[in-house]
Amino acid sequence: MKETRAREGTAKQQVIPTHDGGRLAVYSYGTVDAPGERRVVVIGGAFLTASIYRPFSEALSKGLGDGWAVDVYDRRGRGDSTPQPADYSMATEIADVRTIMDATGARNLFGHSLGGSVALNAVQEFIGTAHQPDKLAVYDAAVNIDGSVDTSWLDGFERSVNEGNVPHALAKLKKGMQPNAALARIPEPVLAGLMALVSRTKVNRLFKELMPSGVGELKAVFDEADHVRDFSVLPPNTRFMVGAKSPRYYKVTAELLHRAVPGSALQVSPKCVHASIPAAVKELVEDISAYYKG
Repeated sequence: MKETRAREGTAKQQVIPTHDGGRLAVYSYGTVDAPGERRVVVIGGAFLTASIYRPFSEALSKGLGDGWAVDVYDRRGRGDSTPQPADYSMATEIADVRTIMDATGARNLFGHSLGGSVALNAVQEFIGTAHQPDKLAVYDAAVNIDGSVDTSWLDGFERSVNEGNVPHALAKLKKGMQPNAALARIPEPVLAGLMALVSRTKVNRLFKELMPSGVGELKAVFDEADHVRDFSVLPPNTRFMVGAKSPRYYKVTAELLHRAVPGSALQVSPKCVHASIPAAVKELVEDISAYYKG
């Protein structure tokens, strides 16, 4: 079979229909007609589009080498994918992972941040079925285990989003998601003022556009407190990855999950932060490539 590799800086785009009448935009890098066992689906985090993951997807496809493809898709409510449906929940995300695997034939999954939670929940449901992946890795997975995440800020965040108050919504998000960071110790009115100054940047304009869908996905993940025992059925070759410089919550969560899944691996990347995946940090790309090729 003749293999077709996407030109550098480009991707093959397709739009996939979903089970509920929606659509998902998928972008493929590398050898775009690679077989399923040599394809990795990237599931992105909250407030992030597939385009944000382009540098990582390109770098990972190069790290994997010829004959491999990386597929990254816009989850509901972002990019060229349709908005979240009225009954949106984690079940929607799981069904969408199944749809992407069917459309691409991919046999490997990688999830970052909230996308890591989607990947773990999906594979938990896929165990013993044709959709159980060959390999699963997550980096800084955002999972609420036994109430390990304080979700008391979510209602206030949702109110600020609904009121269109972007600075206060950003302040609540920063304090809620990174409670131990220096910014979290700043009083909210002051922090909101700082957020107002930076909210004109391109990244924060994107945040503003994605905030409504962000409310839905954060509630879908954090309102359903998952239990360590629920994930014990995950494949023994599952890899839990975390950045040593990421917020402490991610390392605690990764350690809990690792202990719950017999045979799994825990890898701490010494120089990496939470945003090291979209930034395509070299050491991470090399480690992730080696895992899937190995």
